[in-house]
Amino acid sequence: MRDEAARPGQRADAHRNRERILEAAAEVVGEDGTQASLRDVARKAGVGLGTLYRHFPTRDALLETLLRTGFDQLTDEAGRLLDADLPRDRALADWLSAFTERAGTFQGLPASLMATLGDPESALHASCLAMREAGGRLLRAAQETGRIRPDVDGTDLFALANALSWIADQAPSIAARRDRLLALLMDGLAHPDAGRA
Repeated sequence: MRDEAARPGQRADAHRNRERILEAAAEVVGEDGTQASLRDVARKAGVGLGTLYRHFPTRDALLETLLRTGFDQLTDEAGRLLDADLPRDRALADWLSAFTERAGTFQGLPASLMATLGDPESALHASCLAMREAGGRLLRAAQETGRIRPDVDGTDLFALANALSWIADQAPSIAARRDRLLALLMDGLAHPDAGRA
């Protein structure tokens, strides 16, 4: 009976450990890239390496969860921006800024993890699709105001945003220009007649 009584507390501890590992991993991967030391992740989370491996048996499992969490947060952010009292092109720019900042963290993902993005059965694929659809809704809302060119589609948007993320990941001097490059991207997306009186 004592074991049964302990289970809710054990589950709560396990959940807290998992959340601490994910928070630490986001920081360590953000600083050191996708090949960051899992020992450093465990140390930063304040757990043993065995605890990390119980939750995430492989590096790919940990990275996949981090990516899925990031996709879900970007989906939520798109919804918040759609509901916000902002000009639609500004909402799109704010979302693209968040997207490029997050995407830069995960450059150089292992090929096995990238393959799951194309697998319709994977949870990562579903989260990525939901995030892309949410970004597409922001794009269409901005286009409806006449501020964004009507010939841009979601594929164009994600190709450009991913390219910007990749470029900013290549060198600190380029990363420091990310906001400027994003502004240039938004200039390119702007409807040619948007500024005319």
